Amino acid sequence: MRRITVSENRRFLVYDNGEPFFYLGDTAWELFHRLDEASARQYLTNRAGKGFTVIQAVAIAEADGLVVPNPYGHLPLLDRNPARPNEAYFRHVDHVIALANNLGMYVALLPCWGRYVWDFKPDADHVIFNPANARAYGAWLGRRYRDKGVIWVLGGDRPVNAGVERTWRAMAKGLREGDEGNHLISFHPYGGNTSAEKLHREKWLDFNMIQSGHARKGTANFLMIRDDYARKPVKPVMESEPCYEDLPLAFEPKNGRFDDYDCRVAAYWGVFSGGFGHTYGCNNVWQMFESRHPPLAWAERSWQDSLNLPGAGQMIHLRRLMESRPFLTRIPDPGIVYGNERPIDFGTDYQCATRDGTPGKNDATYLMVYRPLINWLSVDTSRIAGRRLRSWWYDPATGTAYPGPEFANSKDRYSGDWHSMPWRVCTSQRDWVLVIDDVSCGYPPPGSPFRQPDPSKR
Repeated sequence: MRRITVSENRRFLVYDNGEPFFYLGDTAWELFHRLDEASARQYLTNRAGKGFTVIQAVAIAEADGLVVPNPYGHLPLLDRNPARPNEAYFRHVDHVIALANNLGMYVALLPCWGRYVWDFKPDADHVIFNPANARAYGAWLGRRYRDKGVIWVLGGDRPVNAGVERTWRAMAKGLREGDEGNHLISFHPYGGNTSAEKLHREKWLDFNMIQSGHARKGTANFLMIRDDYARKPVKPVMESEPCYEDLPLAFEPKNGRFDDYDCRVAAYWGVFSGGFGHTYGCNNVWQMFESRHPPLAWAERSWQDSLNLPGAGQMIHLRRLMESRPFLTRIPDPGIVYGNERPIDFGTDYQCATRDGTPGKNDATYLMVYRPLINWLSVDTSRIAGRRLRSWWYDPATGTAYPGPEFANSKDRYSGDWHSMPWRVCTSQRDWVLVIDDVSCGYPPPGSPFRQPDPSKR
């Protein structure tokens, strides 16, 4: 697997030759713990076919991974001692990581879930890590996976309370010692939080993750991304845990469940607001639920029956859209949309905008606006330098691009409501992406293959 690093402008991830890498993650926290090799192959093959590029999984898993063995009867640690990793358990982890890598996917590998470093009951006997053993365990993992396609992710849905950062810092130091700096490191935060809040200036933290969580529909992850995007020093940022498909809102079945539309809103909001990638999640898949396991978070169907839920298959359309235009020069620009000035903390009417070029300058060659709802849209086209513009409507549910009108750039605004949309399908689809291109650039239809500019010639 090619090495992944941070781009020169500190906004994106790239391969070691400078080509852009779109982090399209799937959440599989219990992958190593609950699936045997055959099941892991089934899961990973499905995700590779759907265009995912990263699988997020945990070595010492959340669901009693310290005391409940994997399908082969092995626990991750001998005597629950971080200084004694169980070789038999980690041979299975080796095989699963190799399967993912052979399918072209990286593994965002959490050394342990956050509850084993700190929990809401600090005297809990499963809190086993301290700075000393965390560094040794990190170094052991780093050496083992130094040459594999992994991205290190510390944390795991727990706050970074006073003193806890010492343990995470030690684990990060161990990973760096073990893998000789071959892999990036990030941190998966507690729900409704961001890694930047407590850790942004940590030298080991290569990029930030947010978790907008599962409390309600329309949680404004774009505000969290926006705030981290503006921090100094500049670091890339992405959504690592949005609402999960088929999870009850606020973990209450009476509230209904998140669906594919909710997953799309979180994905497009996050990326258009400055995220370099996005992670999708399904409630039944993250826990690899089967009837032999106690259901967590009101899981009702098996992971096998959930692999092809609509949201999972729709994430590739976001990746293809982003890859169909110049990638590494893209910036968020909410000011493109007239009416976006009002403050919003939640609600699915926010129209999120992105373009290429330089902040504050009218040098774009394209712009995109995500519309969660079909309503009036007025766009400032003066950000595009070209004289003639071409519009498209892109369906995030199917990846279909419908051509709109070509028109002269008035340097003022492009206005349109549902009358300007593809009439045959607009009544059955809530969310759309408006794409406007400089005609002279000759870009293909949105979502089509596009040869990115040579990074060595920028």
